[in-house]
Amino acid sequence: MDEKIEMRNLDPERRSHTFEEVALGYNEEEALKEANRCLQCQNPRCVKGCPVNIEIPRFIKAIREHNLEEAYQIILESSSLPAICGRVCPQEKQCEKMCIKGFKGDAIAIGSLERYVADYAFDHELNAAQQKPKTGKRVAIVGSGPSGLTCAGELLKEGVDVTIYESLHKAGGVLTYGIPEFRLPKKIVESEVNHLKKMGANILLNAVIGKTITLEELENTYDAVYLATGAGLPKFLGIPNENANGVFSANEVLTRINLMGSYEEDAKTPIKKGKKALVVGGGNVAMDAARSLKRIGYDVSIVYRRTMEELPARKMEIEHAKEEGIIFDLLKNPKEVIIDDNYNVKGLKVALMELTDVDESGRRGVKEIPGQTEDIDCDTIVVALGTMPNPIATENSDIVTDEKGLITAPESVTNNPHVYAGGDAVTGAATVILAMEAGKKAASHILSDLGLS
Repeated sequence: MDEKIEMRNLDPERRSHTFEEVALGYNEEEALKEANRCLQCQNPRCVKGCPVNIEIPRFIKAIREHNLEEAYQIILESSSLPAICGRVCPQEKQCEKMCIKGFKGDAIAIGSLERYVADYAFDHELNAAQQKPKTGKRVAIVGSGPSGLTCAGELLKEGVDVTIYESLHKAGGVLTYGIPEFRLPKKIVESEVNHLKKMGANILLNAVIGKTITLEELENTYDAVYLATGAGLPKFLGIPNENANGVFSANEVLTRINLMGSYEEDAKTPIKKGKKALVVGGGNVAMDAARSLKRIGYDVSIVYRRTMEELPARKMEIEHAKEEGIIFDLLKNPKEVIIDDNYNVKGLKVALMELTDVDESGRRGVKEIPGQTEDIDCDTIVVALGTMPNPIATENSDIVTDEKGLITAPESVTNNPHVYAGGDAVTGAATVILAMEAGKKAASHILSDLGLS
């Protein structure tokens, strides 16, 4: 059997008490075995499945030839963040889904091989991407998440000076504050950011565009501005007592843990340490929040209104959550937060649900079973139902947004010809790789409009 080489993982019992990275990565022997499974297709479907069009067979061939520096440079031609993509990109729904071998067996573990190359580059301090001579053009990028960083990398390669404005005190956006250490170590994010700095990126922290600096000021200073502000405002349930003590958004929980180390004993912004937490939602953010709370001592259940088959989170994240002792409390929909006399959370009333036919999302629909409810005891509730764009950067500008607060930017260009936008601020919350795709497309439009391509 030509089976995929599975990546080794940290033991579930150990990892449920630590923030160490769960996936351990390939060693040289494992990487070579997996690379040798690749058919080196003449018409590689995998490349078409990659949002940033990495030349996948080329970098895998370089691995087979023991030339990891070449493999790294091949990846950098298309992607500015290989160590990050190799860890958090949903390859099973993109490049690996298109792999010919996957139709009759196991697809090539493209993501694992990308991570292997990127980690080698990190360990051996390989050089960043090659750059063209300076053009004299200057671009401001608002936001240092995956879309902003990718746009910066593409522009820097073409000789454009880039200044990135980040509202928080660390660069990386959602890569830093949103994705837990056990999935994406922060030293990896810092390494990718440092590569851009070596290429000449100027990163200004604690800079809130729309407050400390206006968008108009950026327009008057730079040849172009790219808005990559993401989607940082959490959505809530809209049920009674939702503002009770002990109800949090997943954004707050993950930001406190990832960015502020709130689980540490001497944390300046400590997080509540209760006994039983319910995480409402079924996406990757819900898995991240649940697994993080497990690591700081909570018993954790995920409350989701559909079944396991409809969970939108990555299969790997669901399996890891199960292994770590997360309970899945399914076919239940929150109706009311139950509180004590001091307005503290003491439980969650849920309606029991049943599936209906497939709906517009491509999943089975769901409806309440009349009169069927249940009370679930807990002292903490975390809401992980998605996010919306933060309007601060654009609220006092001429930039057009829709009724959801999303920036209107067909082909990356806003109604202001000097201002571009992409990523979650335009599409709503999506994956890291789709944000990167948007950053790459925006860079291409900027370069064209500046007469550089």
